[in-house]
Amino acid sequence: MIDGDTIDVGPVRVRLHGVDAPEHGQPCQDAGGAALDCGAWVTAQVRAAFEGQVAQCDPIERDRYNRVVARCTVQDRDLGRVLVENGLAFAYRRYSMAYDLEEKAAFIAGRGIHSFVLAAPSDHRLARATARKAGSGDAAATAPDGCVIKGNISKSGHIYHVPGQRDYARAGISVQNGERWFCSEAEARAAGWRAAKR
Repeated sequence: MIDGDTIDVGPVRVRLHGVDAPEHGQPCQDAGGAALDCGAWVTAQVRAAFEGQVAQCDPIERDRYNRVVARCTVQDRDLGRVLVENGLAFAYRRYSMAYDLEEKAAFIAGRGIHSFVLAAPSDHRLARATARKAGSGDAAATAPDGCVIKGNISKSGHIYHVPGQRDYARAGISVQNGERWFCSEAEARAAGWRAAKR
């Protein structure tokens, strides 16, 4: 296992079709509020469950990183389905609706990452790319120690965004302008910030 949604099958690197797992270095908070590297946590869970087992993969296409995108089975179980059912990956609806119901069930049950506070992996990648592109040199462009709530200042006032909200990925942090990261919603409210509506 390379990470939560990428495996090596012999010499071939395979990206699992229809799923998206947290990235290595992606901060989150577990159900108890402890900061975690969500990508590393998911990778460890997937390795514990599947490392050393034989995967059979049906290629679908190649992605922009030249990885084979495929549906894979391990012991006749759809690997993508198992990951989503157990809360170790999200259904990647942009590319497939195959695991939509499995994700909804995992979310309702609070399994795995669905009991955590984290951004969707695609939002995390977008925020990281935006911070790189901005090239501001602002050390606060990435969340410190898993404190992933973004405190922004706008004409509407002091507003905080939590992972998963509509504008989370687009919201940047400029310390020079008084913006900051928070480790919990309670901390943000205590500092006088209010929750974003969406």
